[in-house]
Amino acid sequence: MSRPVKTTVAVILGCIVSTLLTGCDPGDGDDLPPPSGDSTLIYNALIIDGTGTTARRGAVRIARDSIVDVGDLSPIDGEQAIDARGLVLAPGFIDTHSHHDDEGALRNNPDALPLLTQGITTSVFGQDGGHHLPLADFLSDFDREPAAVNIASYVGHNTIRERVMGNDAKRPANPEEVEAMRSLLLSELQAGALGLSTGLEYEPGIYSRREEVLALAAATAAQGGRYISHVRSEDRFLWDAMDEIIDIGRQTGIPVQISHIKLAAKKLWNQAPELLEKLDAARAEGIDITADVYPYEYWASTMWVLLPDRDADNLEEIAFVLDQLTPASGIIFTRYEANPDYVNQSVAEIAKSRGTSEVQTFSDLLKESEAWSEANGGASAEMIMGRSMTETDIETFLRWEHSNVCSDGGFTGHPRGHGSFPRVLARYVRDRQTLSLETAVAAMTSRAANHMGFADRGRIAPGMKADLVLFDPESIQDHAGIRDGQVLSTGVDSVWVNGQRVLKDGESTQVFPGQVLRRSSQEGALPQEGGANAD
Repeated sequence: MSRPVKTTVAVILGCIVSTLLTGCDPGDGDDLPPPSGDSTLIYNALIIDGTGTTARRGAVRIARDSIVDVGDLSPIDGEQAIDARGLVLAPGFIDTHSHHDDEGALRNNPDALPLLTQGITTSVFGQDGGHHLPLADFLSDFDREPAAVNIASYVGHNTIRERVMGNDAKRPANPEEVEAMRSLLLSELQAGALGLSTGLEYEPGIYSRREEVLALAAATAAQGGRYISHVRSEDRFLWDAMDEIIDIGRQTGIPVQISHIKLAAKKLWNQAPELLEKLDAARAEGIDITADVYPYEYWASTMWVLLPDRDADNLEEIAFVLDQLTPASGIIFTRYEANPDYVNQSVAEIAKSRGTSEVQTFSDLLKESEAWSEANGGASAEMIMGRSMTETDIETFLRWEHSNVCSDGGFTGHPRGHGSFPRVLARYVRDRQTLSLETAVAAMTSRAANHMGFADRGRIAPGMKADLVLFDPESIQDHAGIRDGQVLSTGVDSVWVNGQRVLKDGESTQVFPGQVLRRSSQEGALPQEGGANAD
């Protein structure tokens, strides 16, 4: 059976787009859609294409792993036709800052349900300065045995610093050590990493000088990579930290992204407009600075991150932390190996049960966890959630036209790993009307793709990869809470990854078509998101 003219023309146009992005030849018959029985039409959908433009009714045709036509389409004989029932069809959501790979979690749970039930189709790892070394082996494992979602990774500064400096990493590096880091970085970038990530508030990055980070960022820039950073401080030294990342962008020309942008100190609350004014000034200067953000007032890390001097006996410092950064009632353990009964309890609750002051309890808990760690070969002993942000600032960051949504979450711990994207759509679109639906989707798709350098994902258009999510904007909802963080979200009906349906009626199809996205295959970048700053 011959193809309808309309479809063939659309495919050729789509392939022209693909030529620019991936080298497809529109004159090559192998690049046309397969016979109609191998294509799928999703019709009767409310299409939000990811660019921020107004939703429209229509249909999307996919063949192999790509979108080949969009518009007012009718099924072809023998083609699979799926009635979207008026639900929203959007590009698959891209999580630019994820820890769903921690401790082999995604490897052991390839159906990726906590991701798919949020609509996530691509997850970016290697964040906060840590990555799987050697990266080539980690990525090759997913080439051989894919998950249900796509993955990509950065190279972590802390990881290469520890490899080079070993147990002597709690100090500034000398020139020879910086050069050794640069050599290892270049080797890891060759595996296809998106760029360099830093976690400058964590061990051992906290001991690095600016010159060290700048040298590594410059080496990354020379390879066409990007820079993403958990900056040196999100609270008391925030402005100096912002100056550092801006200067890295200025001196290297590299695109720089602030991980999980936040104002995590009382004295900074409601200063989000001032911070964005600073970032906009940097952009006006020609610095490509962006940010990602998750929709919670709680962060997650270790207790130590609250003490830059790493001194558990400094009770005056601890008192400042509990007064100005996060209250004892807002510090909740997600893991505490020295006494697992403390999980889901706050420092305030533990202090009450112990009969000690909150300050002394914080100090004692730190020392007890450190003793456990030393007795167990240096293993990590604790993780906490800390309430330090305000919803007003979160909303301001979500509205910034150069921010995208992320989870910063994993399979365990903080509820953001199970609920970030639906929470934005439920709370900040439907309930509070902070964003339009189209703008929120753009912040999850084309904007995120652009910030990561993904040229062929993040929009619904011919030639783009068929990563798609079908959801009900009236019922989509996160359910994971601060003390019950591993509850799946609802409202996502179906998800397609590289043209294959991986979630149907909210259930895994046990199909695993995810791809490894390497920098070498991401030539160019998506256009700037048109209309995405409508709010």
